[in-house]
Amino acid sequence: MIITGFQSLLDAARQQPEPQRLLLVFTRAELPEKATAEQRAKFEQGEGGALVPVMYVDKKPDELQSFDELVEESRHTGQSWDMMFVGCLSGQGGREPDDDTVQKALETMIMSIQGGIVAHLLAYRPNGEQVWLPDQAEGLA
Repeated sequence: MIITGFQSLLDAARQQPEPQRLLLVFTRAELPEKATAEQRAKFEQGEGGALVPVMYVDKKPDELQSFDELVEESRHTGQSWDMMFVGCLSGQGGREPDDDTVQKALETMIMSIQGGIVAHLLAYRPNGEQVWLPDQAEGLA
């Protein structure tokens, strides 16, 4: 199944035979402390920087109706963000994933993002644009 936007992600998650949890990690672009002058210049132009997780949550697909609803909910936290990464976690035997499994999956996802391994995740800008980001190692090649 091809996911073409957040709504198609919600639709796909709802159609799965096993219960799903959406894992959402919100990140903000920040300039590394030891950035070069070139990196600083690019960052000032809205390019580059490191995506740093600032908050995360898991949601059942039926808890969300739209991307706009999710953005509005995120605004109430007071945390600004530049990119949201999404992963899905499937239950088994008709049961939802338990809270410990969800927490471990979120922690793994956060470590992956911090390590620049993101190509396997869906990514969205605050305006709803779905983007593909290569893994950090791929982007350096």
